[in-house]
Amino acid sequence: MKFDTKVVRAGIKPDPTTGAIVPPIYETATYVLDEVGKDKGFDYTRSSNPTRQILEDNLAAIDGGKYGVCFASGMAAVDACLKLLSAGDHVVSSDDVYGGVSRHFNNVLARYGLSFSYVDTSNPQAVRDAIRPQTKMLWIETPTNPLLKITDLQTVGEIANKHKLYFCVDSTFATPVYLRPLEHGADIVMHSTTKYLSGHNQLIGGAVITNRKDIYDAMKFIQKTIGAVPSPFDCWLTLLGVKTLHLRMPRHSANAQRVAEYLERHPKVAKVTYPGLRSHPQYAIAKEQMSGFSGMLSFELKGGIPAGTALMNNVKLCSLAESLGGVETMITHPATMTHVDVPAEQRHARGLTDGLVRLSVGIEDVDDILADLKQALEKA
Repeated sequence: MKFDTKVVRAGIKPDPTTGAIVPPIYETATYVLDEVGKDKGFDYTRSSNPTRQILEDNLAAIDGGKYGVCFASGMAAVDACLKLLSAGDHVVSSDDVYGGVSRHFNNVLARYGLSFSYVDTSNPQAVRDAIRPQTKMLWIETPTNPLLKITDLQTVGEIANKHKLYFCVDSTFATPVYLRPLEHGADIVMHSTTKYLSGHNQLIGGAVITNRKDIYDAMKFIQKTIGAVPSPFDCWLTLLGVKTLHLRMPRHSANAQRVAEYLERHPKVAKVTYPGLRSHPQYAIAKEQMSGFSGMLSFELKGGIPAGTALMNNVKLCSLAESLGGVETMITHPATMTHVDVPAEQRHARGLTDGLVRLSVGIEDVDDILADLKQALEKA
């Protein structure tokens, strides 16, 4: 089964009772058993649910994995991955991770004996240098949020394998359409299904994909024990969104390329970061590793914070909003929104300035997106 067909059909069969082509929503807490000791596979929805199982099978298939485990949010999925570790263990993480991830690592998990080092994982030597005897996991985000750094997964995967580390990749920005990290040696792929996978800004969710049975068993145990599971309705909505993923992503990518090229030529823009631009520091790796560049970009205006604020306050089509990956174009100020809990000195040290603007380019007509940015830039 080819990729586009998997997106639409993998794990999905007509309902055996009615023949419904769209999977039913099994909105139930519990299930009646035939007799004591006879397991039908479902007993309590915190443990398993038919609608959720269909989504998990579908997401595993499109990422090239054997097993999928869904959670109530991307952060719940992140937390589940880190529960593979024990007090005293050390994690090497991409420095430019989503602010909610670093907040969870530094302010919650560090209190339970885990330690973290943040390095520029686009530089494999920095990864090698950060590994300690206590290191048990590499946490890689590629492309990163919001600076769009690209990590060479093949090279970093070899490092993880040499040191027998869990190799975890947050591939939310790329999606399985453009990158399947399991093919590059990853043990775990994490997605915020809130973003491109569902694609319509209508739900919160997360997923973990793996080929390793031991990791799958651990994730299922954590899923059941902690109970941070998505509702059957949210799973159903995600399945509907995924069906058009392979159609939406090329439009996101094509629009983002046009917008990035426009901004790079604009006299008020100091810098644009987009993996599809030849000016991107890891353009060659991105082109080799990914089959497309997705819909995320970031840029900085020459006027700094005042110019950026004026831009974001004057857009009309682009929505000033948290999150990303929806069909609508959304503009975000990381320093005061997605990364507000990252200390300023840490943000500045890794290049996340106060004037940085992040753009999630939607699937509207690109000329309308450009016209909106043009009129807002005139006021910046």
